[in-house]
Amino acid sequence: MQAEILNTTGRATGRSIELPDEIFGVEPNDHVIYLAVKQYLSAKRQGTHKVKTRAEVQGASRKLHKQKGTGGSRKGNIRNPLYKGGGTIFGPKPHAYTIKLNRKVKDLAKVSALSHKAKDSAIVILEDFTYDAPKTKQFIEVLKSINVAGKKVLFVLPDYNDNVYLSLRNISRVNSTLLSDINTYDVVNADVVVFTENAVKILTEKEEEVAA
Repeated sequence: MQAEILNTTGRATGRSIELPDEIFGVEPNDHVIYLAVKQYLSAKRQGTHKVKTRAEVQGASRKLHKQKGTGGSRKGNIRNPLYKGGGTIFGPKPHAYTIKLNRKVKDLAKVSALSHKAKDSAIVILEDFTYDAPKTKQFIEVLKSINVAGKKVLFVLPDYNDNVYLSLRNISRVNSTLLSDINTYDVVNADVVVFTENAVKILTEKEEEVAA
């Protein structure tokens, strides 16, 4: 699959790059995408929810009245869950929500998500660029020039660039990630995925190494 490389003004550079079918042209597996997104969102949950049981709430432990002869029902202590201020029965306890997925499943989910974006023409290749200082206004102009302004954009960089990151971090609906950290949720959550030219080259080279 050939993809045209654009410059920061949105014009074609006259160059193109081959996107490997093993990453951008597979038959998407929606179920594994669901599993990967579920794992990602589950891992973000703190799992610190907690209620107090009858052993933890305040209150005397004495029996409220004798068992028989009062004409009333049998009662234990004031910490009984049936009373106001008593403990909670079967309430939530702290626990982890992590889900284990095999590496092959996670990899398949990632390439399935990228293939979905490729089929929807939601992959943009932008030539490499840098700033000598944070320039948010210039970065907004870049987004406008490649027709992704106002959309949810995932910007994929080959390595960390402080000035580029500072230029985009305050822009609404724009997120960035390193190529090594790209995940299924970020791809699915974006309307458009923008790769820099060098990021795609590294991805292509890695795929060629695996195939060899």
